[in-house]
Formats: sequence, C-alpha cells, structure tokens
Amino acid sequence: MKTGYSILSGTVLDIREAFNKYHLFISLGWQDVATRYRRSRVGAFWLTINMSILIAVLGFVFGSLFAVPLDEFLPYLAIGLILWGFISTSIIEGCTSFVDVKDMVLQVNVPFSIHLFRIVWRNVIILAHNLLIIPIIFLIFEKPLTMDILFLLPGFIILLVNLLWMMMILSVFCTRFRDMVQIIQNFMQVMFYLTPIIWSIDMLPERANIALLELNPFYHLITLLRSPLLGELPAAFSIYFSLIFALIGWIVALVVFGRYHRKLPYWL
Repeated sequence: MKTGYSILSGTVLDIREAFNKYHLFISLGWQDVATRYRRSRVGAFWLTINMSILIAVLGFVFGSLFAVPLDEFLPYLAIGLILWGFISTSIIEGCTSFVDVKDMVLQVNVPFSIHLFRIVWRNVIILAHNLLIIPIIFLIFEKPLTMDILFLLPGFIILLVNLLWMMMILSVFCTRFRDMVQIIQNFMQVMFYLTPIIWSIDMLPERANIALLELNPFYHLITLLRSPLLGELPAAFSIYFSLIFALIGWIVALVVFGRYHRKLPYWL
C-alpha cells in the first residue's frame, strides 16, 4: 500500500525528470505548431489574424452597446480575450493530453508530465504570436506603458503554476472518464461569460453580487497580467487569492497525480 510520502515523491520525481528533459517537450511543442500550420504562408500568424478580427468586431459592437470609449475598451478587451484563449485552450487540451498521444505514452518511456509541459509550451508560442496585437493597439490609441509592467513576469509565472496543477488533475480524470472532456468544455464556456473579459466590473449595477466575482479564480489570474499592461498594479487580493489557489491546487494535484498516474497506460 502506498504511503502519503511515496505518492507525493512519485509526482515530484516525475515532474523533476520532465524538467531535466526540457529539450524534449520544447521540441515537441515547436513541432506541434509547425505541423498544424505546415504549407501555410503565414503559419501560426493565422491565429493572430483571426484574433485581431475578433477583437475588432467585438470591440466595436460591445463598445457601442456599453457606451465605453474605444480607446479604453479595446485594449481591455484585447488583453482579456488573448489571455482567456491561452487559459481555456491549455485547460481543455490538458484534459486529453494523454489520450491525444496514446501511442507515445504506451511505447516511449518518458515522464508523464512532459505531455503536459508540451501543451503549455505550444500554447505559450501561440500566446506570443497573439500578444503582438497588444503593442499595435497601444500605438494606435497612444496608450503609454508604466513601470507596473514589471509585474508581468511574476504574474505570468503565477498563471502558469495554476494552469499546470489544473491540467494535471484534469488529465487524470479525463483519461479515466472520457465524458468529462465535454463537461470541462461546457464549464469553460460558462466561465467565459462569468469572467470580466468582454465586460468590466465598472459596468455592473450597484446591486450586483461582487462576492461571486471575487471567488472566480480566472478573474484573478487574468487580472495579474491585464492590470500591469493597463498601467496599474493588480489588487493585493488577486495576488493572495492566486497564490493560495496555487498552493491548495498543487497539494491536491500531487496527491491525485501521484496516486493514479501509473494507471494511465491501462486507461488508454
């Protein structure tokens, strides 16, 4: 019977081995992006073009509906949509991280965490392409950057740390119960509308229940990066909430992944 220590140490060892083989998941991530856009003249920039069109359309439509100045609303919307795309895609792809590479899991002896890091890395590459939209919008509307942008890096690290534990837990349960993938996809769709992405807190009526918003982890994770880009530090509550969320999440992830990750090949 496994002890609590052996369960945790098994997960830590798997993650450590994956980091030691960082060249593998980096190469696989690049290959995923290159394969997806092979024979395309603009490559992954198709995503950037599509995202630009989406931002422009939603910006003009909802900016008019909400009667918000475009120079304020469009940067806010663009950052929110780009970050949400990164978060939701990473989580949903994390659900099928082992199912999608079934043959590799069964035939190649590599740490299971590599498949999760591979997904994160390829989505970071796509995120980098989409982030090129932000400076263009800032130049168009002459929005200056402040020293608060220095918080962007620690905020992004906190975001990655939270994404990884969520992906780790979901990858196990979605491999065992395949129907969960559809549930997670629907859940993320609902959370898109419940998270301030195309709307902001200032637009809410005074009677709105702000407490429910403060319990939304995606709101705080997006705030960690959107606020520095918009020239202000994230609220202290968002920082503390995200750190505590990461701590609790990783404790659960270490236990779940440590107990069940060796059963993944049998579930495939």
